[in-house]
Amino acid sequence: MPDRTEPLPEPVPGVLKTADAPQASLWKDAFHRMVRRVDVLIAALLILVAVAMAVFPTLFTDADPRSCSGRLARQRPDTWFTGDHPLGTDAFGCDFAAKLVYGARPTLLLAVAVIVLSVLIGLILGILSGYYGGWTDAVISRALEVFMVVPFLLGALLLLALFRGRSSTDELIPSVAPAALALAVFGWMEFARYVRAATIETRNLDYVAAARCLGAKDRRIMFRHIMPNAIVPVTAIVPTTVGGIIVTESVLAVLGLGIRPPATSWGILLAEGTNWATGGYLYLLLWPMAFLLITVFAFATFGDALRDALDPKLR
Repeated sequence: MPDRTEPLPEPVPGVLKTADAPQASLWKDAFHRMVRRVDVLIAALLILVAVAMAVFPTLFTDADPRSCSGRLARQRPDTWFTGDHPLGTDAFGCDFAAKLVYGARPTLLLAVAVIVLSVLIGLILGILSGYYGGWTDAVISRALEVFMVVPFLLGALLLLALFRGRSSTDELIPSVAPAALALAVFGWMEFARYVRAATIETRNLDYVAAARCLGAKDRRIMFRHIMPNAIVPVTAIVPTTVGGIIVTESVLAVLGLGIRPPATSWGILLAEGTNWATGGYLYLLLWPMAFLLITVFAFATFGDALRDALDPKLR
């Protein structure tokens, strides 16, 4: 009899042979959806400007925020924002534009540090909880519920109260670290919930079962096969969370906690501006408030668009 065995079809060029193909398509579709929206492009541009201010402040100002002169204290902005101090000076005679530009670095560094720590904690605990289930899921779920009972801001206030007596410093990392740790301790729960739900949905899919049958270890299955799916809902809420952290930092600064002088952040400038706004120096309050609102608005807009673009119900 003739051999009826047919050769296997050759893989189609450009098509992934694993579960990475739907992921690649998901991110590609999300990118195309977002670049068609004008509000997203504007928000992305504003975010890039804020990041550039934090990373390359000298591109935006030549002034030194630490170079202050008492005789120039509280000099109001020029009519057309020109001259040596286009945005005026603060209560100590420092160039206010330079303070705003250099204040972006601690603010955004705090937000990035909190996001990284929160996502790492949420990913690990969420995957372990959703993959193993049983007592592991019970313990992590109870811990998650306990932390969720405590409001985010209140929990950070309670922890930062322990650092109230610490000495102030103008060094970047020591000034940001306490607030970052306090916010991360009470900021991982939402990420863990999303990852746990995605893990439970993914762990019994065919490609995961195939990997298990081929002898793949649990660690490889969790972090090689399940995590790419679990990271999608987490990514969608990261930009919005960054905006919330920036707002929280400003609240902590107004209350005298978190990042403290002589370090400079937008929250600190906002707190200092409240002391002078009623005395006729409203610009000391309005400029940091404008920077905060525009940046938070940009992150919120970008985050909402990213969440919609990654939503399978809208694809």
